[in-house]
Amino acid sequence: QVQLVESGGGLVQAGGSLRLSCAASGSTSSISAMAWYRQAPGKQREYVARITSGGTTWYVSSVKGRFTISRDNARTTVYLQMNSLKPEDTAVYYCNDPFTPRRWGQGTQVTVSS
Repeated sequence: QVQLVESGGGLVQAGGSLRLSCAASGSTSSISAMAWYRQAPGKQREYVARITSGGTTWYVSSVKGRFTISRDNARTTVYLQMNSLKPEDTAVYYCNDPFTPRRWGQGTQVTVSS
């Protein structure tokens, strides 16, 4: 079993920055990649960024150049550095294994005011 706990969200003005963290515990050796997702009110969950075990990253076009996904050496914590935030980035942000989805965590709320 893998447990995922997201943190670091908050309220920020447009143009500001936040750094989200995702701590994985349990059977973390079974995780090959990690991704960040977000879900805005009334919308479907959106795949935002991914980092593989080899360090290859991928971003959805709307965040490319503004967000950076990274992880610690133990590969138990994944980060999402979010810069130049826009009101449309407002959502609950979640992390998960994109290839073998685990039970979703509670997410962390990001609110960007205009």
